[in-house]
Amino acid sequence: MSTRARLQRWDELALEKVTEMISRKVVTGEREMLAQIYLKKGCIVPMHSHESEQITYVLQGALRFLIDGEQITVREGEVLLIPSWVEHQAEALDDTFELDVFSPIRQDWIDKTDAYFHNVPVKAGARERSGAMEAPRATEPGGVQGPPPRKEESQ
Repeated sequence: MSTRARLQRWDELALEKVTEMISRKVVTGEREMLAQIYLKKGCIVPMHSHESEQITYVLQGALRFLIDGEQITVREGEVLLIPSWVEHQAEALDDTFELDVFSPIRQDWIDKTDAYFHNVPVKAGARERSGAMEAPRATEPGGVQGPPPRKEESQ
């Protein structure tokens, strides 16, 4: 256990390119993690869940989350709390800059085993049920695997 304070400067941290649509910078303590996230308009973070509580603070842009079948739009200056193990998906409605706080830390991000980012998601509106956007679920260590994507009927 570290008993020393550590000063971190965002401008000195490497920007990690997660996909063509999402990049991040991460600061990790022993029990909490803070991440700067950059999402391009149209980016979708596929449905997933994790042990960590997540607090998302949108600094610029807007994100539309799908949580429990409900769409929640988080705009500049707003904060969303996502409890532990709650499945969620996010779509960047604009180029978006946000901060995420996780507790406990996301070990999958540190180990680079966060493969759910690379699943091919379905854009909102492409597949709908009762007006709610729906996408295939992603597998994450300790997370939940949902059914495989449905094949579209050819007409």
